[in-house]
Amino acid sequence: MAISSKAMSVINSLINDMFERIADEATKLSKYNERRTLSPREIQGAVRLVLPGELGKHAVAEGSKAVTNYASYNGKRPKLN
Repeated sequence: MAISSKAMSVINSLINDMFERIADEATKLSKYNERRTLSPREIQGAVRLVLPGELGKHAVAEGSKAVTNYASYNGKRPKLN
């Protein structure tokens, strides 16, 4: 399979736009809660607000799964000291 450079550009623009929307919404949530640091809670809330309905629910579930996999893998890696 292949993807044209024009299609890749469109996908890249879509992902950048979604990132900006989620980051902006997470920032608003953080300010609303009078916090200076974005936490996973703000990111998760922003995803639910930005992505409609089932898409938001699935995105949150997949994100949680990815974080869990990363944390379990990161815990099994040998220390480099």
